[in-house]
Amino acid sequence: MTEQTATRRRFAAWIRYGGPVSSDQVKFAIEHYQVAILQPWERDVLTELKRARPDMKVLAYKCLSSSRSYEPGPTYSSGVSHSEAERRGEHFFAHRHADNSRIEWKGYPGHWQMAVWSDEYRSAWIENVHREMSGSAWDGVMADNDVFDDYYGIDYPIEGGRRIEQIRAALDTLVQDAGSALNSINKLLVPNIAESRRETGRWARHAAYGGGFEEVWLAHSPDHHFDVATTEAQMVCLEGPGLSIVRTATDGTDGHPNFMFGLAAFWIFGGGRPGTSFSATGHDQYSGTPFNPYQDWDLGEPTGKIRRRGPGRMRAFSNGWAALNQDHRILGKEITIHVPPGLIGAHGSAPPRVLTLRPREGRLYLRSPDAG
Repeated sequence: MTEQTATRRRFAAWIRYGGPVSSDQVKFAIEHYQVAILQPWERDVLTELKRARPDMKVLAYKCLSSSRSYEPGPTYSSGVSHSEAERRGEHFFAHRHADNSRIEWKGYPGHWQMAVWSDEYRSAWIENVHREMSGSAWDGVMADNDVFDDYYGIDYPIEGGRRIEQIRAALDTLVQDAGSALNSINKLLVPNIAESRRETGRWARHAAYGGGFEEVWLAHSPDHHFDVATTEAQMVCLEGPGLSIVRTATDGTDGHPNFMFGLAAFWIFGGGRPGTSFSATGHDQYSGTPFNPYQDWDLGEPTGKIRRRGPGRMRAFSNGWAALNQDHRILGKEITIHVPPGLIGAHGSAPPRVLTLRPREGRLYLRSPDAG
């Protein structure tokens, strides 16, 4: 590892809780990523990353809301394993209102909804995760499925007439109590805070114990983008507290235009705040090393506020400049923007004097070393 590798700023996130990690992927991660989310059994990968990059934040994946019946153990992706839940009793599982059957998540075979409203379940989750994290090299936990709505065919109301509002309230309690417990041993809790924009204060409240992860940022899918009001409501995710990890949807290729659109938004609205990181992947494609070379660029510190022109947003930095067209419509409006002097593009190329951006396009430029 070179001194430059150890000290330069990075803003790429490695969301990597899919299949087994290869040695080549670890080498790539050491060079390019600032935050990594791994399955909790990837302890050898954790050791390699922390040895080479002690500055990298490495989080263990844990699900708040489900157990997975297909996992053999002894380490599990849930705070309460399926086998433990069965030992504890049927009251650890959620059940349908109509026939009292357990609820398997639609589209995710072997994922079972847990009774997050149960004090006993929440206590077991916290006790297990606290014990697993204590004395470990993990920086903390990324707590998945801090849900806001029904994404898995739960079909509320369920047993006891419980509705999604009661599930949200129970997860509020679990995040607060788990966060306090992990913070007490100097570990982070970083929930995947679903749709925080729909409830004022939800992001700040759930990110208070180490940060937050917004998995559906700017776009629900490669071709389904949120409107301007929705995307700007999401920008609170970049303000902290703690780590702010955001992911934009692509078709799974690093050249998809959403990659640059998201990266431009990341810089314009986040300003390069320490602790922020960005990724762009296909749906549930968390087994690779998604990366765009522009993620290695450091635009520096903001030198002014965000400029607005219709759906256009621009911002200048000490070492560069970023612009995007937020129009979410496929047949939306192109915009033209005058590019400031003294900038360069990839490979030192000169940018156009007037930049045309189609809807959902973004651009980054660096300040030329020759600029005054």
